[in-house]
Amino acid sequence: MTVKIRLQRRGRAKKPVYRIVIQDSRTARDGKVIDIIGQYNPLSEPMLLEVVEEKVKKWLSEGAQPTETVERLLAIKGLVTIKKPHKKAEIATKEEVLVEADVVAEEAPAVKKKTTKKAEAEA
Repeated sequence: MTVKIRLQRRGRAKKPVYRIVIQDSRTARDGKVIDIIGQYNPLSEPMLLEVVEEKVKKWLSEGAQPTETVERLLAIKGLVTIKKPHKKAEIATKEEVLVEADVVAEEAPAVKKKTTKKAEAEA
């Protein structure tokens, strides 16, 4: 049995509140729960994130695997370190793209611009 630490959605339409739960990986998102270890409310100001640290440490030591989102939330609390960067973190920043474009432009051979007859006549 593979055990996951995942989010279980609660709340009403367009106002989600999540429980951080321990579940068998084969159960449905809102299915049978082994243990409830915290809650997460992304809409409150400031964001509400409560976890029972003893339970988290216990389940992690027993081999429970957190999902990417839960791993990120536990990293905010300082309970885990992120093993791999989040998928969205791999996207290059705008400045990196601009610097890369400048380097490529400097290395590329000069390209003659095509001129039209109309442009030649004006010149």
